[in-house]
Amino acid sequence: MALELYVTRGCASCAELREQLLWDGRAFVEYDVEDDAAARARLLALAGEHALVPVLVEDGALVSSGWQGRGCYVGRSAR
Repeated sequence: MALELYVTRGCASCAELREQLLWDGRAFVEYDVEDDAAARARLLALAGEHALVPVLVEDGALVSSGWQGRGCYVGRSAR
């Protein structure tokens, strides 16, 4: 199973989900959508232009957008 985590640097919710995945012993690949334009395009294709990071994707399917009801908005263009 391929688990992908899409994040931004300053998002506390992203850090919380990352820590939870590490605590659970889940292997994942992390993408910073502020630095990686291709990852940002994949994120927007999967979760839509009103996505909240962190976004968790498993085997190419969207699992969640945001974490515990919180997240950081990711629009079409980078900050």
